[in-house]
Amino acid sequence: MAQQASAIVPYAAYLRVYEPLAAFPEPERAHWVRYAKRERVPTAQDELRRSLADLLPTPPVAVPVRESADAFVAEVDGVVCVCPWRTRLRGWQALAALSQAAGEQEVAMPQTVLDAAVPPVVRRQAASDYERWLIRNPDARPWIRTALWHVPVRWFVLFSSEEKEFAKPGSGEESVQQFVLRYRTPMVQARRRLARGLKVLREELEEGPLVEGLVDVGRWLEEFHPRSLVELDYGGLAHAIPEEQLADDHSAADVAEGIAALRAGDGERAGEAYERLTDRWRAVRELQFAN
Repeated sequence: MAQQASAIVPYAAYLRVYEPLAAFPEPERAHWVRYAKRERVPTAQDELRRSLADLLPTPPVAVPVRESADAFVAEVDGVVCVCPWRTRLRGWQALAALSQAAGEQEVAMPQTVLDAAVPPVVRRQAASDYERWLIRNPDARPWIRTALWHVPVRWFVLFSSEEKEFAKPGSGEESVQQFVLRYRTPMVQARRRLARGLKVLREELEEGPLVEGLVDVGRWLEEFHPRSLVELDYGGLAHAIPEEQLADDHSAADVAEGIAALRAGDGERAGEAYERLTDRWRAVRELQFAN
């Protein structure tokens, strides 16, 4: 049975980049230096609660009026790194993706439900605001990518199975309050693994969504400082998956094995690894339709 927790929605996974303070220009760098020294830094659940609160008014506030000044903070080999939330930018991008999916009839919710939750007039205004903002900020990019009800296969290419961290509530040095499953790796390792994986896939497979997705992730990673930290966080998905399955989740290892098998010309072994992976995540994605 899936783990129970309060307000652990949405069931989303996150790919984050933490950049060293030196990567930021002034005066933003000074802000993050002060921010990182705070006794308590807001969590992903704090960001979620703020976003949900914005949806309560009528009409809802689909995208924050001002950009967030918050970030996640991590220390890498003694170097403080931050991952800015950029909630406003991510909100615009999420609405654009949602509208596109609805237009292509690829969104899980009916159009009537979408219109009730975020009325068309609100979406149109947000899209107009985003277009004007992009003219002034053409190089803007988020430090966080989000996936609902699954972890994209291409994300696992960046990590090694040995980098998996699994913590139960009350365990570990941080005494976590909720189940946590994450991978963390230096940027140089993530880029190296992506380049190697992309080379194999291009040689052994036809161009398709997996190759295109890896190219997209690679371009995104190139935007960041080489001494950054890359993190894959299962987020709310850690509460949709039973504890024993979380502990036994070897998705990164399955992806690595599949790529290694393709490199060796062993299509059968590659197919078996891919089947294990897809079976695991198909079961998770189907939970969104459960009641």
